[in-house]
Amino acid sequence: MDVRLVGDEGVEERPVEELKALLDHEDGLVWVDISSCDSEAVRVLSEVFGFHPMAVRDCVERNRVPKVHAYVDHVFVVLHAPERGKRGHVHFIELDQFIGRNYLVTVHGPINPAVEPGSALRETQAVLARLEAGRLHPATPFELSYAIVSALIRNQESYLETVTSDVWRLEQRVTGGQVGEPEEFLNELFRARHGLLAVRTMGALSGAIYGRMTNLTRISPAGQRLVVDIADQFDRFRSVADGEREYLQGVIEFYQTTLTIKAALVGQAQNAEVKRLTEASYAQNEEIKKISAWAAIFFAPTLVGTVYGMNFAHIPELGWAYGYPSALAVMVLASAALFAVFKRRGWL
Repeated sequence: MDVRLVGDEGVEERPVEELKALLDHEDGLVWVDISSCDSEAVRVLSEVFGFHPMAVRDCVERNRVPKVHAYVDHVFVVLHAPERGKRGHVHFIELDQFIGRNYLVTVHGPINPAVEPGSALRETQAVLARLEAGRLHPATPFELSYAIVSALIRNQESYLETVTSDVWRLEQRVTGGQVGEPEEFLNELFRARHGLLAVRTMGALSGAIYGRMTNLTRISPAGQRLVVDIADQFDRFRSVADGEREYLQGVIEFYQTTLTIKAALVGQAQNAEVKRLTEASYAQNEEIKKISAWAAIFFAPTLVGTVYGMNFAHIPELGWAYGYPSALAVMVLASAALFAVFKRRGWL
């Protein structure tokens, strides 16, 4: 926990034991930055500041959406900044603020162990560096909060710029026909889309929070102007994120159309091959029918000739004067009858 006194001469580090006296001092601006809300931080928030137990609980637990609660003498705000994880995952880095009459308390919420701990302090460290360099001279807690939230918005914009560069790279691969494995490429497309949706949601919800704060009458006119400007920054960021999301959706639809056309062309080629094989099979069947028909036609005389070619002594027709002509007639008639049948059926 860092206790700082911000004045015209810059920023001074003070011990926690002096916090009560600093808060009672009317002229100073006190900034308390809590990197992790441990038991000591809970004690300070509850006993020294007297914050509502639900607000203190929100600092200890993880909040998945931004929120704002207005109390009699202060405003409690929860915001998120994006941090890129593995395989397109987006970590939500929480920043809680208690904006009072002469103090600002910033609490960095619980973060995923996979996230670098320094990422949670990114905005407050940037503002502290400006204070120490003499480039920032906030006179009120809202001015100090304005500087921190503006830094958070810049980090959101930086994240959006990173995702946008990925979108452009994916678009170039699609138009250049160098997508590689379709399944992996689709995963890359939807990981980029997830990143845009996540950061767009952060901006939209945060803008709604500050839009709500513009209606709080207990905020001074000077503070209201800063709140309105922050709300406008979030709204502008959301509009840019929406534009990039629509652009990526166009890339996805273009790629899906390309896949559909390729699938149709492959289907046409397959249909042509199936048609060719079907025609070849039909022609082969026709030839087999012809062969089978002629085999049957020649089978009839062969059968008669085979019977009378047997060397048995007691075949009745062997002694018949008209036996040979009759056998020939039977062969011819049987063959002619089979020919007529097959011809009528279209086999010949």
